[in-house]
Amino acid sequence: MRQAGCTLVLTALVLGLTSAPGFAERNLVPTLERSFTVCPERPAEPVWMQEIPLRQAYQRVLVQDIYRAQNLERVVEIGNCDCATRFPSWDAAEAVFRESYANNERWELLQVSDAYNRRANAARIAAKAICDAAGNW
Repeated sequence: MRQAGCTLVLTALVLGLTSAPGFAERNLVPTLERSFTVCPERPAEPVWMQEIPLRQAYQRVLVQDIYRAQNLERVVEIGNCDCATRFPSWDAAEAVFRESYANNERWELLQVSDAYNRRANAARIAAKAICDAAGNW
């Protein structure tokens, strides 16, 4: 009896989700193209990061984390959130990675990535206020 009740509820849920108005109207097509409404002229990631093998993706993530932390901290430090400040070239983040972390083990890079995320999150609230005022958040 219990199994029949669960099947009935599950069937009703599935039918409700798939027959909801607008479900068929949504044409969600995944894409790898990135477009931004804020600072659309952002510099692209370095090619080596875009082409990095999947097994080394943690290196790309670390450079992204370094980039994010550096940029949010810079926004707060200078009190300016123009596009060049918020999204500069990747050179500084890439240099930090190559000079300090490129030869580290995976587990070490994951710890460093976590540290950069904490730094970015610590600066995020203040940076958001500055960027909101500039219309760049």
